[in-house]
Amino acid sequence: MIKNFKYLDKTLFFVSLLLFVFGLIMVFSASNVTAYMSHAVSPYNYFIKQGIFLIVGFVLFLFMLNFTTYAYGKISRVLLLICIGALVALLIYGSSINEAVSWFDVGPFSIQPSEFVKVVTIVFLAEYYEVNRGKLHGWLRSLFPIGICMIVAALIFIQPDLGTTVIYAMIVAVIFFAVPISKEIKFKVMFITVALIALAAIAVIGMGNKILQDRQLSRFMVTDPCSRILDDGNQVCNCYIAINNGGLTGVGLGNSTQKYLYLPEPYTDFIFAIIVEELGIVTGIALILAYILILYRILVIGRRSKDNRGAIMCYGIAFYIFIHIAVNLLGIMGLIPLTGVPLPFMSYGGSYTICLIASLTIVQKVCIENHAKE
Repeated sequence: MIKNFKYLDKTLFFVSLLLFVFGLIMVFSASNVTAYMSHAVSPYNYFIKQGIFLIVGFVLFLFMLNFTTYAYGKISRVLLLICIGALVALLIYGSSINEAVSWFDVGPFSIQPSEFVKVVTIVFLAEYYEVNRGKLHGWLRSLFPIGICMIVAALIFIQPDLGTTVIYAMIVAVIFFAVPISKEIKFKVMFITVALIALAAIAVIGMGNKILQDRQLSRFMVTDPCSRILDDGNQVCNCYIAINNGGLTGVGLGNSTQKYLYLPEPYTDFIFAIIVEELGIVTGIALILAYILILYRILVIGRRSKDNRGAIMCYGIAFYIFIHIAVNLLGIMGLIPLTGVPLPFMSYGGSYTICLIASLTIVQKVCIENHAKE
């Protein structure tokens, strides 16, 4: 255990730790009003729950460090089957939140299988393409795991959760184009994928109300959200107001006005707007720089990996974190549709917090193994 800590990437570890602590503080600041006024619970409710998630995540971190990335790869097959089973079970036993049946209620907590399946898929694909390296010439062997991922994406889509489906598909696509498959297969798959996306876009335009729910279609109306402030543009417009209120240095920790029920659940999807309102654009920029540093360290660790398994895990996890940051920030700025994607380290949520800690632990284990092989 001491040896494991010795070879951790210290920059990644301490920056991640700092962001988790900062995120916990901001969850309390952003959630206390909503907790008391909307949900009739203690102002400390979400702060305490998030603290529990972080403690569970830290225990998971210590546990996972005892295993190798090879072991991660082997167990990923079983975990992927469990995730697929959970996604199927959601259709029967799941709880509906925001019109999507994406959660299992377990006492006072909720579990979202679609979050876990993202990280499990990254490890599964890394393992598969490492084990089959040098054998990836035929279509069946090359695309077999992608077919499994398509089944997973379909199960997420019918919840319905379009945002998570798109993110999951993008993660799989990035890994697919990073693995050592023949260029001919990659080119043909890319051509087919582009054609399917074009057909899907045409279908949405022509029959959008039959394919997507009204709430999903409304999210594509991202032009001038403040012109729809009394309808479905109020969330993004209130984000603009929060960011404008914050200015350069903010109105002070705990002094946000937009968290007073103007933004729905400001401690989840919209927490960046509350951070900027209370602590200013300077803090927002510092947070983005911290994200860049974390992504850089993950990519460096992946580049130094001695095998494809470790490299693919790191590259997949780097994109996993990046796409959540990008989709969340672009969404609250009105540049893309809002999708309900959490902001890494900042947003409240047990499933995503634990998955994020697990993914960072995987990267740290790759770093440890890099040192061991030197």
